Amino acid sequence: MANDVVQGPDFPERDYARPEVNYLNWKQTVSSWLLSQDHKRIGIMYLVSISIFFVVGGLFAIMFRLELLTPEGDLLQADTYNKFFTLHGVVMIFFFLIPSIPAVLGNFLIPLMIGAKDVAFPKLNLASWYIFMVGGTIGVIIILVGGVDTGWTFYTPLSTSYSNTHVFLAAMLVFITGFSSILTGLNFLVTIHKMRAPGMTWFRLPLFIWAHYATSVIQVLGTPVVAITVFLVGVERIWGVGIFDPALGGDPVLFQHMFWFYSHPAVYIMILPGMGVISEVIACFSRNRVFGYEFVAFSSVAIAIIGFLVWGHHMYVSGQAMYSNLVFSLLTMLVAVPSAIKMFNWTSTLYRGNVVWETPMIYAIGFIGLFAIGGGTGLFLGATGMDVPLHDTYFVVSHFHYVMVGGMVMAYLAGIHFYWPKITGKMYSQPIAKLCAVLVFVGFNCTFFPQFLVGWLGMPRRYHSYHPDFQVLNVMSTLGASILGIGFVIPVFYLGWSLFYGKDAGSNPWGARGLEWEVCTSPPDPHNFHEIPVVTKEAYAYTGEETLSV
Repeated sequence: MANDVVQGPDFPERDYARPEVNYLNWKQTVSSWLLSQDHKRIGIMYLVSISIFFVVGGLFAIMFRLELLTPEGDLLQADTYNKFFTLHGVVMIFFFLIPSIPAVLGNFLIPLMIGAKDVAFPKLNLASWYIFMVGGTIGVIIILVGGVDTGWTFYTPLSTSYSNTHVFLAAMLVFITGFSSILTGLNFLVTIHKMRAPGMTWFRLPLFIWAHYATSVIQVLGTPVVAITVFLVGVERIWGVGIFDPALGGDPVLFQHMFWFYSHPAVYIMILPGMGVISEVIACFSRNRVFGYEFVAFSSVAIAIIGFLVWGHHMYVSGQAMYSNLVFSLLTMLVAVPSAIKMFNWTSTLYRGNVVWETPMIYAIGFIGLFAIGGGTGLFLGATGMDVPLHDTYFVVSHFHYVMVGGMVMAYLAGIHFYWPKITGKMYSQPIAKLCAVLVFVGFNCTFFPQFLVGWLGMPRRYHSYHPDFQVLNVMSTLGASILGIGFVIPVFYLGWSLFYGKDAGSNPWGARGLEWEVCTSPPDPHNFHEIPVVTKEAYAYTGEETLSV
């Protein structure tokens, strides 16, 4: 692969002379935003969209956490409770966790980081946002017409034959939204391959780019599988074709194989970009090149590859053969190794660095702590003997949220706070932001650590009522959710305040390294670079003597 290709033969030079002075011109017409092909504006439109979906998914969580304050099931009926936790899962996974970092930060930063003026296919990039919004609109329609009650996994034959809710609409939602993910991944792959600036070799790429490259491979290869799977659910539901329902001659275990073949790698679609963010933040605020850069880079690729081989650890109780369980258990232990490499290397980077405690760094340290717990408990569930008694308990719920919320959301918040000055050109209040980071960390642990305990004691998930012996831990969890909710809401105010009253950030307030910091203005010009930069040094070329300008 030639490393000096900026505009290859398949990507003729485009006219980047645009009428706007600043891409972040809020006074321009709505149509100028909705029809913009600027990757930065598309990233901001994703930011607004997924923030709205995050609020919607959070409201469902608030309702069923209030239900679980008491053991009697006196706030929500069983059917309503089923719909609430299903909609919470569908909205949070498909409209927040999966797209958040790639669609927002990936769209905004990848061209800046590699020295390109845009992504390879700007029109396709805009189309992916519209497809995403079509899927979101279907989600809103589902909520308004009564919801769906199958859980976000749409297990058959409940989803194909027995549920009286709007499963077909939900299947179409996943099917359509999947195309947005596929197109985004394809765009990133081509952009990284073909549009790197001269001198930007593979081993000069920021680890953020490596993480998104691996994520894009999963998106392109894995998403069609789940799209086909939910499409078949719709086919069986509408026409009664025997695919998954045993009463019609189908096989429900086939559905689980197809669903989890995508949905376990989808965990890495959510977490790998977050790991890329953490590498950037730790390198900047420890004033040190990431220890073992090459190992961290290749660990992202290893996670993407091995992640396709471990789907069966979700199926230990499905009647799967004992020897298959053994193989999947061993592979599950193997996929933990690349993640452990990242954790050890980040720790070594901190140990050898000059740590500066700014808000993004606090979120990054929180990520390391919470992801370590989530990953460690994943090894429990990867072992057949432990998974069987814990499979349908709140232990699984807690493990999943420690990885996804404790991992991905902490990384997302770290990335938003790290790149906010670059996106907007404004600084936010550091004392309030630091307090908020601590609130999120404390609130998260108060919410989900009790669920490890209540799950270990045997409380099943997906039930709206429970034994009174579990009430104290559920009250603790709901109290923690209140603190967590406050921690999520406060940033809306101080980040919004910064847009109007924040002091100017300058081009590089953190003293960071990389094209996006050292060459671009804050906010970047509409065309990113006045001329294509030439890269002459490795990534993270810190000397340990840089100072902050904030």
